[in-house]
Amino acid sequence: MSFEETAGDVAIRVCDVSKHFLLFDRPQDRLKQSIVPRLQRLVGRPPTRYYRDFAALSGVSFEVRRGETVGIVGRNGSGKSTLLQVVCGTLRPNAGSVAVNGRIAALLELGAGFNPEFTGRENVYLNAAILGLSREETDARFDDIARFADIGDFIGQPVKTYSSGMYVRLAFATAINVDPDILVVDEALSVGDEAFQRKCFARIEQIQERGGTILFVTHSAQLVVQLCSRALLMDRGELIMDGKPKAVVSNYQKLLNLSGTEAAVRRAAILATKQPGNEPYANALATGTVGRPDSPSAPGCGGDSNEDFDPCLVSKSAVAYVQQGASIHNLGITTPSGRRVNILRSGRRYVLDYRVDFHSDSTDVIFGMQVKTMSGVVLGGANTSHRREMQVRRAKSGDQLIVRFDFQCVFLPGVYAIDVGALGQVDGDVRFLHRILDATVFRVAPEANTLNFGHIGIDAKLTIRADGASTAPSCPTDVDESAQGI
Repeated sequence: MSFEETAGDVAIRVCDVSKHFLLFDRPQDRLKQSIVPRLQRLVGRPPTRYYRDFAALSGVSFEVRRGETVGIVGRNGSGKSTLLQVVCGTLRPNAGSVAVNGRIAALLELGAGFNPEFTGRENVYLNAAILGLSREETDARFDDIARFADIGDFIGQPVKTYSSGMYVRLAFATAINVDPDILVVDEALSVGDEAFQRKCFARIEQIQERGGTILFVTHSAQLVVQLCSRALLMDRGELIMDGKPKAVVSNYQKLLNLSGTEAAVRRAAILATKQPGNEPYANALATGTVGRPDSPSAPGCGGDSNEDFDPCLVSKSAVAYVQQGASIHNLGITTPSGRRVNILRSGRRYVLDYRVDFHSDSTDVIFGMQVKTMSGVVLGGANTSHRREMQVRRAKSGDQLIVRFDFQCVFLPGVYAIDVGALGQVDGDVRFLHRILDATVFRVAPEANTLNFGHIGIDAKLTIRADGASTAPSCPTDVDESAQGI
C-alpha cells in the first residue's frame, strides 16, 4: 500500500534522513577525484580522497500532521534549508526516506523554479503545472494570482527584468493560490515590503484556518511563536529538539549566543533529554512547562507575600546573552516611592531599574527594555537609541550605572515578561554589551467593570444614545468606561 493510503492524518513523514555533500578545496581536485581513485583501484592501491565529506543532515526523523504549522529554527549551517529541499524533492537524500501526503507548494528561495526568460504570466502557468494544476484550473486562478502579486504590467515582462520584491510577490502569489495541502516556506518572505508581508501572513492564517499544513523555516523567533503550533531545533545537521515553540525558541536563542565549549555543553544538555530515563524532563522541556511563571505558587519560595508582590512569581525562562563588555544585575520593578512589586495595576506608574557593570571601555551606550506576552509577542518598549542626550557617551571599565525606566502600566490582566539590554561600541565594534531575554516577569491584577480586553488598555469610553424618540434603548442612555463589556 502507498503512503497516501496508510498515512492517516500524517502529512509529512521523514525517516532517518541523511544528506552528505563533497567539498573540494580546488577545482582540479574534482577532476582528480573522478579519475585517480579508479586507476588506483585497478593497480590494487588504496584510493586517494580529494574531497572532504560534509554531513548536512544526519539521521533526521519527524512527522508533521495535517493542519499543523511547524517551524524549524537553528543556527546558520544547521541544515534547515537542506531539510526543506529534501522534503520538497529538489534534493535526494543519501539515506533514509521522505513521504508526503498531499499537494505541496514550496517557497524555497528567491525565484526558485522560475525561468528568467519567460514572462511572469508564463512562469505562473509553468509553476502551476509543476504543482499538478491543469491549464483550465490555472486560468480560473490567474486573476487572483495577479491581484495578489500586484506587479501591474510587469506580469507580461520576462522575470529577468524583475526586482527581488517582484520575484517574491509572484512566487508567493502562485504558491498560495494553487490551494496547496502543504505549504513550505524558507525565509522567502524577508525580502517583501512591510505591506506585502502583512498580506502574506494574513493568507497563511487563512491556510491554517482551512486545515492546511505549513512547514516554516525562519530566524525570527517571534514568527515561530506567532505562526507555529510546534517547532523543531536543528543543529549541525541533527534534529536536537521537537516541542512547543516558546521552549524550542528559548533553547535556540541560548545556542545562538554561545560558542565553543559553552555551546557544546548546552547542545549536550538538550540532546541528553532524548536518552532513556530522561522522559519526564524531556516532556517538560518540550512542552514549555518547566518553571512556568504563571503556574500556581509553589510552597517554600521564600520572602513575604502581599497584594503587590508574589515571591513565587519569577522568571524560569531567562536567556542571558554572552557578556561582551558589561553585565546587567539587580533588575526589578518598584513603585515610584521605591516599594518592590511584581503585581501591577493597570493605569498606575512604575519604575523598572537595573544596574550595569562595565568590564570594558565603551562609548555611545544605549539602554533598553521591552514587554512581551508569555508566548513571546512584543507589546512595546523603550530605548535611548533616538535620544542622543540620554546615551552614555563614554563608560570606563569598572563603572557602575543604574538605569531607570519610569513607565505607565497600560497592560491588561495577565502575565508578561520583560527583556532588557545595553548596546554600545567597544574598540569601534557595535555590539550588545549584555542582553537578557525574559529577565523578569510581572502580573497585572484583574480588575472589574472594564470595557477593555486583550493585552493593552485603550481607555475606551462608550456612549449609546437613542437615534430618534421612537427607538429609545432599554439600557442607560450614557455608558462610560465603568460599564460592563458587551
